[in-house]
Amino acid sequence: MMDRNFLDTIIEFEKQLESTQLQFRALKEFVAIMVEERQALQQENNHLRQRLDEMHEKELLLEKMQEEQEQMSKTDIGEGYDNLARLYQEGYHVCHVHFGSSRKEEDCLFCLSFLSKQNI
Repeated sequence: MMDRNFLDTIIEFEKQLESTQLQFRALKEFVAIMVEERQALQQENNHLRQRLDEMHEKELLLEKMQEEQEQMSKTDIGEGYDNLARLYQEGYHVCHVHFGSSRKEEDCLFCLSFLSKQNI
């Protein structure tokens, strides 16, 4: 009788072992799937980071170009105003009515109005 009990215990242990093996295989397959998904997500993440860096570099370049254009336009306006003011001081009209003709020692209201607009 004791042998029968012992044999039943071994058979029950074998069933538990088989069940554990099935669970282990299922777990192993699940881990393999998770590893593949993790690698795919890492690759996608790296690709998105590279794309984001490229877009950020383009944005910085565009901002730099806009700043340079603004500085150039400011210096162009400043130089143009200085040149017109110098021409006016030398005795020439800078207004649209008499542009380029010489002034006869009198101030021109059109020129003064034009120069005051440029100064704003």
